Amino acid sequence: MTSRRSARNKIVANGRKPLTACPEMCCFCFDVLIGHVCKVEMPRNSLKFPNEEYPLFVSWKLLPDKKLRGCMGTFSAIKLHYGLREYALTSSLKDNRFTPVTFEEIPRLQCSVSLLTNFEGASNYMDWKVGIHGIRIEFFNEKGHKKTATYLPEVAHEQGWSHVQAIDSLLRKGGYKGSITTAVRESIKVTRYESEKVIISYEEYMLMRQRPVY
Repeated sequence: MTSRRSARNKIVANGRKPLTACPEMCCFCFDVLIGHVCKVEMPRNSLKFPNEEYPLFVSWKLLPDKKLRGCMGTFSAIKLHYGLREYALTSSLKDNRFTPVTFEEIPRLQCSVSLLTNFEGASNYMDWKVGIHGIRIEFFNEKGHKKTATYLPEVAHEQGWSHVQAIDSLLRKGGYKGSITTAVRESIKVTRYESEKVIISYEEYMLMRQRPVY
């Protein structure tokens, strides 16, 4: 069992300013999802995390194997109170790679919230650090249509990918079906970014929910 303190220790710091991400954000996402799936009105107490504007992503995984069940977000800065409510449901119910999360799965869920920061244009497809940066690519597919795709900062590290493997996987994720050559990689536009990330499990959520966390 993981304590509330250890949940807080999972926040990824960028070292530039005090952290905004906190476990209460994941608790709020659980409240929103459970209220929707169970068709119950969850408590509407004052939210005790800031309502600043951030680009953000909400992810859900199934424990114990940490199988992804949904991940969606926005690169537009959005008010946290609205954005977390919106993407708690969008990521768990409308990610078209997966079927919607079910009531039976909720006790096995792990929720993570990533607030995206420090966006910078990369000089080339190798100009980012695995485990530090997330990457967003823009490219044109074989039909000349502009496409985008992203991986959050932890993805390449968790998969054990090199820069090239991550870029190639991201091109496929974005729908590129042609042969991936060095010329193709050099043609893409890469934006790198960092994130503040916090993670809690359903078990941790239930423990925290017994206290006035909002």
